[in-house]
Amino acid sequence: MTTTSRPAARSAARSTAKPTERAAAKERPRFRCGECGLDVPKWVGRCPECQAWGTVEELGAARAARLTAGPVSAPARPIAEVDVNAARARGTGVGELDRVLGGGIVPGSVVLLAGEPGVGKSTLLLDVAHHYAQLYADHGGRALVVTGEESASQVRLRAERIGALHPQLYLAAETSLSALVSHVDEVRPSLLIVDSVQTIAAADVDGAPGGVTQVRSVAAALIALAKERGIATVLVGHVTKDGSIAGPRVLEHLVDVVLQFEGDRNSTLRLVRAVKNRYGAADEVGCFELHDRGIAGLADPSGLFLGDRRVPVSGACVTVTVEGRRPLLTEVQALTDETQAAMPRRAFAGLDSARMAMVLAVLDRRAGVRLGKHDVYTATVGGIRIVEPAADLAVALAITSSMADIPVGDRTIALGEIGLVGELRPVSAIRQRLAEAARLGFGTALIPAAQTAAGPLGESRIRTITVPDLATAVRYLSERPAHRQAATQARRLRPTGSGPAAVD
Repeated sequence: MTTTSRPAARSAARSTAKPTERAAAKERPRFRCGECGLDVPKWVGRCPECQAWGTVEELGAARAARLTAGPVSAPARPIAEVDVNAARARGTGVGELDRVLGGGIVPGSVVLLAGEPGVGKSTLLLDVAHHYAQLYADHGGRALVVTGEESASQVRLRAERIGALHPQLYLAAETSLSALVSHVDEVRPSLLIVDSVQTIAAADVDGAPGGVTQVRSVAAALIALAKERGIATVLVGHVTKDGSIAGPRVLEHLVDVVLQFEGDRNSTLRLVRAVKNRYGAADEVGCFELHDRGIAGLADPSGLFLGDRRVPVSGACVTVTVEGRRPLLTEVQALTDETQAAMPRRAFAGLDSARMAMVLAVLDRRAGVRLGKHDVYTATVGGIRIVEPAADLAVALAITSSMADIPVGDRTIALGEIGLVGELRPVSAIRQRLAEAARLGFGTALIPAAQTAAGPLGESRIRTITVPDLATAVRYLSERPAHRQAATQARRLRPTGSGPAAVD
């Protein structure tokens, strides 16, 4: 009886196995993160690269790409012979949105608009669809709004409230991708708005609507539809609790334009920021005002951020911030109150708390403004949030003005970044800031002394006063005779009852 050892038997089995069977035995399924695209050898609940949960999916066995020639959609041509008319922007009829988009929306482009719930995304896009249908009605332009979050009756009531009714504006309430394509085939719109991409589901794709797989598949199908038929498409996207766009990160890479719709529920101001734009600048900002009759663009929003008063008061100073490429005049207000508490209170509304703590420390140490026994409250007017360092000097002067009860001046602005040693550093876009202040009637500007060394200020109708450091700016505020006279006049005016102010 002949015996065969086990290693020899396994070797013989491998030698007699077919090549395809051996290749299938070696192939193993792959797993990839749908958020960042990382390949991992096995399934894990959390991606080790982007730390996202539930985004790792099986892709199957790896296959080598075959380097064979295939059909092309169009032959390659010299770049100078490529037609650029297909990429020309068409105005939407909403000036502030066209400003952010770079002149208008391009046919065949895909725009992703994201924002928090209730900020006004649906209202803005319904108004855009109405203006677009009204503007291109004579040229066969139609707008189609597909909503998956509301019923058609609910959208119809909103359209009636804001006056967005037009024969060339079509509305459909669908949550199926195939039904959406059917509406596109029937209406043949030149502008398509999908509200929102997280509510649309593809029947042949696994996963619940809003999941990573569904959102990626639906977005890819809508992008292919827009490019194939030349339809300008706007996708509404949800945001997570930390403010980022919900869904796979690849969604932002696929679309042409990414817009962020921002706004505070307690304010009527709404801002549209361009995060990504293949057809224009990616740092533009559009300003809107939300009211009972809808939403309207603000070509000159500085009036929302300035206080309205008849006489100068202490504790207020005006600065010029730059949102994108747009200079905006903003008033910073401060209130100081002596306290007996061991820990004085610090409250900041619309300002960065860490930077304001630094400004208070520099004021106390470098400028001699003792705030150790005073509560300090600072806020911006109109609900705008200031994050750039150019407003440091205005905040410091507003606090000093409140402490000394001396007005800064109703026609004076302050620009400058404060360093830890008390020096004032130059700010960017100084020409645009001064020109905007002069346009609105301001006559004096306090700027850092190093600003003139950084470059020419250009021709301006505003008088500039250069100060080297924070201590000099504080002395300017307290020693100027006109300021002391204004403070005396302000203290003499006291309101009596509900009538106009009277002189004591």
